[in-house]
Order: sequence, then C-alpha cells, then structure tokens
Amino acid sequence: MFKRILIANRGEIACRIMKTARRMGIETVAVYSEADKDAVHVEMADEAVLIGPPQAAESYLQIARIVEACRRTGAEAVHPGYGFLSEREAFPRALADAGIVFIGPNPGAIAAMGDKIESKKAAAKAKVSTVPGYLGIIEDDAHAVRIADEIGYPVMIKASAGGGGKGMRIARSKAEVAEGFKLARAEAKASFGDDRVFIEKFIVEPRHIEIQVLGDKHGNVIYLGERECSVQRRNQKVIEEAPSPLIDDATRRQMGEQAVALAKAVHYDSAGTVEFVAGQDKSFYFLEMNTRLQVEHPVTELVTGIDLVEQMIRVAAGERLTISQSEVVMTGWAVESRVYAEDPLRNFLPSIGRLVKYRPPAEVSRDGITVRNDTGVEEGGEISIYYDPMIAKLVTHAPSRAAAIEAQTAALDAFYIDGIRHNIPFLSALMHHPRWRKGELSTGFIAEEYPQGFHLPEPDGLSAQRIAAVGAAVDHILGERKRKISGQMPGRAVFRERRRAVWLNRQELALDVARDGEAIVVRFIEACGAVGAAHHLVSDWTPGDGVWHGSFDGRPISVQVRNIPNGFRLAHHGFEVEVRVFTAGEAEAARLMPINSGSDTGKKLLCPMPGLVISIDVAEGQEVKAGETLAVVEAMKMQNVLRAERDGVVKTVHAKPGATLAVDALILEFA
Repeated sequence: MFKRILIANRGEIACRIMKTARRMGIETVAVYSEADKDAVHVEMADEAVLIGPPQAAESYLQIARIVEACRRTGAEAVHPGYGFLSEREAFPRALADAGIVFIGPNPGAIAAMGDKIESKKAAAKAKVSTVPGYLGIIEDDAHAVRIADEIGYPVMIKASAGGGGKGMRIARSKAEVAEGFKLARAEAKASFGDDRVFIEKFIVEPRHIEIQVLGDKHGNVIYLGERECSVQRRNQKVIEEAPSPLIDDATRRQMGEQAVALAKAVHYDSAGTVEFVAGQDKSFYFLEMNTRLQVEHPVTELVTGIDLVEQMIRVAAGERLTISQSEVVMTGWAVESRVYAEDPLRNFLPSIGRLVKYRPPAEVSRDGITVRNDTGVEEGGEISIYYDPMIAKLVTHAPSRAAAIEAQTAALDAFYIDGIRHNIPFLSALMHHPRWRKGELSTGFIAEEYPQGFHLPEPDGLSAQRIAAVGAAVDHILGERKRKISGQMPGRAVFRERRRAVWLNRQELALDVARDGEAIVVRFIEACGAVGAAHHLVSDWTPGDGVWHGSFDGRPISVQVRNIPNGFRLAHHGFEVEVRVFTAGEAEAARLMPINSGSDTGKKLLCPMPGLVISIDVAEGQEVKAGETLAVVEAMKMQNVLRAERDGVVKTVHAKPGATLAVDALILEFA
C-alpha cells in the first residue's frame, strides 16, 4: 500500500479523498493555487505545494507542475478527483513516465471512452444497448437531414468531444436539423476545437440513469447498482438519488451486466460510471462512460456501504477486488443535493464573496438516518470567481425513499449560510414538489416545472402557521430577555400583552402567545374572534442563533432566523418570509404605512453577480438598440453577456475592463 499520495484537485473532493486516505493510514499532499492558499484542503493535508496562479489553466491543469510536486514530496501515487485532469489521457501517461501511480483507470480506457463517437462504437461492439443513430462523418446539413429522416424525429445533434451541454441541439423537423447542425458544429469548434457531431434518436421524457462500476487490474469488474440523476438544470445535475424509483431488479441486472461488459471490453480497472438515457417504459440506451469518480458517488457509498475512494486506492496499488457481485447489496435509499453559490432568484447567477456564516447540519448516523456533508469550505472562507461554485454536497440515507427525502428536507432547513447567495431555498422547494416526491422524473423536470425561473413561494396553510408561530416564539423570547436587562428603573411590573398580529410579508395572522414552562404556547385567532387549539413550541433557541431547532406540537422543526429591521427573515421548507410581530396598536399603525416599491433602476445597468469585467462594449454618448451587448462579466468560469433591454443612449460608463465588481455595482447609466 502507498505511504503517501497527492490529490491533484481542490475543494470538497480533495477533502473527501483525504478523509479516506487518513483512515487508511496514508499521508496526503495537497496542491493549491494562489487563490486557494487558505483553503480547507490545504489545511487538511500533511503537506501542501503551491503550483501556480488562480486560473486553473495555469495551476490545476499544469501536468508538469503536479509531477514536480510529486517528486518534491515523495508522493507515490496521484488521485485526480473529478474535473481538471481526471479524464485527460496525457496525465496518467506523464505520471507513469515519472514512475508515479495514477489512482484511476489505465490511459487506454480513458482514451477509448473519452470520444463520444468511438465510445458508442465500442458499446455497440460489446452488445450494450445504444440509441439508434449515425456515428459516421456527417458531410453537411443536407446529409444531416437525410440521416434524421431515416432515424425518425425528434433527434439529438451532439458534439463528439462535447460535455456540459455544449454543442447539443434537439431537432423536431428538417428545418431544425439543418439549423441545429450548423449551430452544434460551430459550438463544438469553439468549445472543444473539434467540430465533429453525430445524430441520434432523442428519447421523449428521458431519464438520466447511471451504473457505478468497479474494476481491478486482474480482470475483475462488478457493478454497484444505479443512480437516478434526472433532476438537472441546463444539463447540470442538481439532485441525485440511489437507487432509482424507476428501475426494478430485472432492469437493474440488465443495465449492470451491460455496464460490466463495456468495462471489460476496454479493460477498465478502477471506479467508473456508465451513463444511460432511459425511457419511462424502462428501455435504456448507452449515453457515455465517465472514467473517473463521479460527483454523486456518495449516494452509492451509502446504499452499498462501499467506500469507492478506498477501492480506487487499493486497486491502483495492485490489490484484487475483495467484493464479488453476489455480495453487493443495496440497502435503503440515499438522496444528494448539490449546494451551490448561486442566486436562484436571479436565474442562478453565480455568487461569490466571503462565507460570513457557514453552519452545515450536524453529520449524524443514528436511528436508521444518516446525514453526510461533503464540503471543502469553512466559515470565513472565500467563494472564488475562478472555480466551480459548489459549496457542499448534502447527502441523507434512510430505510425508504420517503424517509430519505424527509431527512434531506430537515437537513436543508438546518443548513445556514450567510454572506453569499445560495440555492438552498430552491433545493428545499424541490424536496416538497409533488412530482419529485412521486418519483415522476425526467431530465426536463426543472424546465417544465419552473418555466419562468424560480420564485420564492408564499406559505399558506400549515406552513404559514408554523412560520408565524416560530416568529411569535422568537419575539416572545426576545421580549423575555429585555425584561431581564440589568439596571432598569424600578417601577410597576410589566405585563406582556398576549395578543399579537404576525405579518408574513403582507399576510397577517392574529394569535395569542404565552409561556407555559419550557414551552411557548400559541393559539391562532380566527376572523370571528374564536381562539383555536393550542400549539406547543419547545426549543433551546437563544438570540443570535442562526437556526431555531425545536419542536412544533411534538414534531421536530428547524427554521432559519435572520434579523431585519423591526423583525426577522425566517426560512423553512423552501419559504423565505419577512416576519414582523406587532401588538394590536402597532399593527393598526403599520397597516397605514405606505409600501416601499424600491427605486427605479431602469436607466442603470447593474452587475447581476460579483465578477470580473471582461469588456465594456459601448462608449459614453453611444446609441444602443435593444439586445446589443453592453458588457461582459466573468464569474466561476462562465462569461455572462449583459445586453440592453431597450433602445437608449449611454450617458455615463462607471466600470472599466479588469475591475472586480460586487453584485448590484453600477456599470453604466443611460440618458
């Protein structure tokens, strides 16, 4: 076994690999860019080596510098994690030349599966179900139309060297094929330097299901069940689960055996994933093979009890698999949510800055419920503009799918982040979506259910009552605290008025609130004046705590609490509500107050996310038309084009190329 390994990655996956290595008694070496000098993975490692500037192309993608870091530190092997160099055939070859072991598949397997066209040919040869399509060279748009006519509509036009949704088009007619072929080829050329595309049948309401495989260097390959990854936004996974609510035992066995056949055909010898597109009728077709550890590997680990990172290390050291196919048993259900630094209310634009508060839920494993949080950040750390916006992967495991979802819901409610925008409200809303709960999924789920983007829902019914009750309880505790402040003037005793008007945004609920031992008792008052049943809230919450953990009528509940002027902002179950608690007299006055509609920013271009100004494409005094490019801002490897919403004349330009702007920073003004 290795004594020391280097992790050629950063963030949560670097930390994840280090945890297993530490448990195995293996020392670890971190590499880091100048932007990551204070990162968690650097602190966790036994040794760390600076490999370059913040840009990944000048640091984490520099093979020679990583090889040199191995030489300097005596690392015998390298784990690439995912992304960066993990699927670059040149990386393991360079390591081998330096006498260093690659903790991953052999270069031949990476090469065989790295090209989408060649991988589909290999899959077909291994008798893996493949989508009907044409994998040869497509001469022009007329040739593409003839192919599509033969396959039958709709069809998918895809870049051979593609990934991340680039160079991909769905076509439902001859005209769309001709146009889509040209666009896909241009995108492929621009993104990958390779304009080859192929055409295949597009599966209506498809599901994205993948099989985890594990091989060794002695010809043994097994499969570890499937993961459902259909909940995606712009071809990027958001929520994953294992097993899939669609797949039965017979289909699982068929998919698994085909995945193993493909892996053996390319002499696969590590952890890898064979991805399939599946129809709602359980038909399935090969999509691609990822020759690395997947982001969503924790759900497989939790349902099988197998540490995939450990297996990768052991296999790379030459050990045989000690697990046979018959010993692989899937127990319970696991759900993973990807927590990203992005603003779901601004079309998921990246959000960067300092994590002023970072309080993830406690990692526990008791009473059949497991909560796991894979992360690479800590409170006070920076979310950088240079890398992927992932903050953490929150994973829950329970005996059933419903229980795993409930555990995930509770964990998201307890996940407190301040300083940047994040997608936890969106993830919480997804967990309560009826279609998600029923398992009626497809890769179009988010686009279909949120066609106008995500907007915070207004709570009603029991959710509104819970939030109002917690708001009243928080207000009551704050009131009790004020009564205990020392040095107050003596006088008659202060009796707290029990009646309260609680505003949830502008929705008003009347209630009665009082202390009863450890509990705060809340009774809602109907319009006719009748007092409802008592609700008991018990919590050890104290002012300043970010999360109100307690119980509502005996059932556990977590509500996030943030102070705002004259009230709080409470977050629970995907709702985020401004809550204000008034006495009857205060409520009467508040109803007369005008509503502040905010200032008019129609003549200003504001920066929609923190980022780097790449270009300012207009000048002062210039006339612009609606749709024209005004500026380009880069954040987290994405360039965002800011366009004019209407015709106008540029009055003043406030920002310059190269400037780093905060969210809502003024870029330019119109006359």
